[in-house]
Amino acid sequence: MNLPKLILTDIDGVWTDGGMYYDMHGNEWKKFNTTDSAGVLFCKRLHIPVGIITGENTVIVKRRAEKLGIDFLFMGIANKLKIARQLCETLKIDLQEIAYIGDDINDLNLLKEVGISAAPANAPAYIQEQVDFVTQKKGGEGAFREFVEEILKRQQINPLDLI
Repeated sequence: MNLPKLILTDIDGVWTDGGMYYDMHGNEWKKFNTTDSAGVLFCKRLHIPVGIITGENTVIVKRRAEKLGIDFLFMGIANKLKIARQLCETLKIDLQEIAYIGDDINDLNLLKEVGISAAPANAPAYIQEQVDFVTQKKGGEGAFREFVEEILKRQQINPLDLI
């Protein structure tokens, strides 16, 4: 496979540990691992757009996406494959030119259709069995960055050359 023309990712369970934290005032919290931002940086250096497709609809994810300059953000999405197909039409690319990392059953249809798929180490075994690559890192521990670095490795691109 060549370098993907688009990298898509789920958030909860990939960029986070999947936990949803609430304080006694009703505020929601999510913990992101800052190492994933290097994965976004590598994509930017290679002019590969990054998109988030998540079932959640929170200001927290929107703020993280804005901070990292994520190219596409889709929140509150039940049918991720449908959104990916629409993006393909817009960008004039094929699903096989997309890389996607997700961790659960709502990601499965998209994981099966893209050119390269991945799941974090803590995804259920039945999801891991359906993907091309399983990260050593768990969701929330840098799994997205590891996925991007695996793509670079397969293309014999050294991340240090992108700094």
